[in-house]
Amino acid sequence: MAERDVTGDALGDAAGSAGSVALEDRDGTAVLRVDGALDLALAPKLRRLVERAARSRPASLVIDLTDVTFLASAGMAELVRAHRGQTATPLRVVASGRITLRPLELTRLTDELAIYSSLSEALAR
Repeated sequence: MAERDVTGDALGDAAGSAGSVALEDRDGTAVLRVDGALDLALAPKLRRLVERAARSRPASLVIDLTDVTFLASAGMAELVRAHRGQTATPLRVVASGRITLRPLELTRLTDELAIYSSLSEALAR
């Protein structure tokens, strides 16, 4: 039986009605895979897992938006929060295409965040 946190989610992942966030370790790099709509409902779960990942002091933190179907302002705010809160751990964001990269470009967050076009590229750095 998987361990559960106070919200009832299994430790290491968080699922909402429209999406999920999964945390995995890739050779010392914490990877958060986001699936579905990164909106007001899923953003707090992303925040919790970013905080959990940061406590393990990974070499770097990657937030993979490859499977995101909608990127709302609440989701972008969590990316900024993760970036500004990770002074010792570099944050890398995987985003490509209209659904994820375009909102980041329009808000000029591409100037602040380290954006990569694929997970393999983000892990190689």
